[in-house]
Amino acid sequence: MATKNKSKHNYKKMSMSPKEYQFFAKTMEPPRSILGNCLKAFVFGGAVCVLGQVIQEMYVHLMGMSEEAASNPTVATLILISVILTCLGVYDKIAQWAGAGSAVPVTGFANSMCSAALEHRSEGLVLGVGGNMFKLAGSVIVFGTVAAFFVGIAHLILGTGGQ
Repeated sequence: MATKNKSKHNYKKMSMSPKEYQFFAKTMEPPRSILGNCLKAFVFGGAVCVLGQVIQEMYVHLMGMSEEAASNPTVATLILISVILTCLGVYDKIAQWAGAGSAVPVTGFANSMCSAALEHRSEGLVLGVGGNMFKLAGSVIVFGTVAAFFVGIAHLILGTGGQ
């Protein structure tokens, strides 16, 4: 940070300690409403879940599927909606408003994959889209696989047989 000296183009350097800078930065930070952010996240996350339930009920009642059979197309439909909204630039605006509520696992993951693909499409399909899109997916898939392995071991040790 610099301040003007007497002449027009002479600047004198001012130094701040890290502690002083953090205090200065905190005073310039806009206030956040934690309760408001939690409420928005709850409302949007709940709305996504309600939408999923409505879609599943449509598959059950309009297409004659069982609830179990309707679960896979319901997830696919939510993913499709999330990807379309991401491509149109709407999901980012929703995510800014909803915060953590937009990270509902299925839609949030689809948004992050689609965003990475859109961001790197100029680098080509394989190295750009494929390579960068699966940077995030790879860690999620590895975590899911490792977690499933340890849950399976726990079931084996406890003798529950996965039930």
